Amino acid sequence: MATKKNDSGRGKRDLKVKVKTARGRKTSSTRWLQRQLNDPYVTEAKRQGLRSRSAFKLIQMDDQHGFLKPGAYVVDLGAAPGGWSEIAAKRVKAVEGKGKVVAIDMHDIEPIAGVTFLHADFYDDDAPDRLKEALGGPADVVMSDMAAHASGHRKTDHLKIIALCEVALDFACDVLKPGGVFVAKVLQGGTEHELLAIMRKSFRSVAHLKPDASRSDSAELYVLAKDFRGDASDDL
Repeated sequence: MATKKNDSGRGKRDLKVKVKTARGRKTSSTRWLQRQLNDPYVTEAKRQGLRSRSAFKLIQMDDQHGFLKPGAYVVDLGAAPGGWSEIAAKRVKAVEGKGKVVAIDMHDIEPIAGVTFLHADFYDDDAPDRLKEALGGPADVVMSDMAAHASGHRKTDHLKIIALCEVALDFACDVLKPGGVFVAKVLQGGTEHELLAIMRKSFRSVAHLKPDASRSDSAELYVLAKDFRGDASDDL
């Protein structure tokens, strides 16, 4: 990510914003707010009018691996607030009618040009069928930035996000066309290696990614599975 320097603000921009702990605000909330105020990706997302800093994670992964191609059919699981869907719609040219993006989240989002949004929980029994109907054909890419609410217990949080990834993977193997791509959030902790082994049964290339926009002090990782075999989902 490149940002232009402004000579008139030189010096001042290098100073970190410090936030005092206000009455009624937890220390953890103060730390989060201070981190947001000093995060260059938050600043750049606002400058570009993007919905979230996480958009840069998808941008960086796609710039490196090129899986969001014009005309592609994409499913975005856990889409709110819409940062990934927004980028995907632009890159597959959904607004021009060359591709399609279908997104789902239990939290509502503001409409996005070129994106069909389902306001529903992905765990709902009818959610997979509703996504398939909205997509209208096999997917080229299934992406998931889903994350469970943090409990503060690292092992528990890790198991929760791996469970989400497994459900997303099962759906991906049901809707992807041969050669398709699956990208999803995981956390470091050990179990993700077992998940990679499962993915290798259905994809010819599987790897972990840590985009620059993913905070260095975070256990967050992404797994990218490419070239769906199309004939091994029954092994899951």
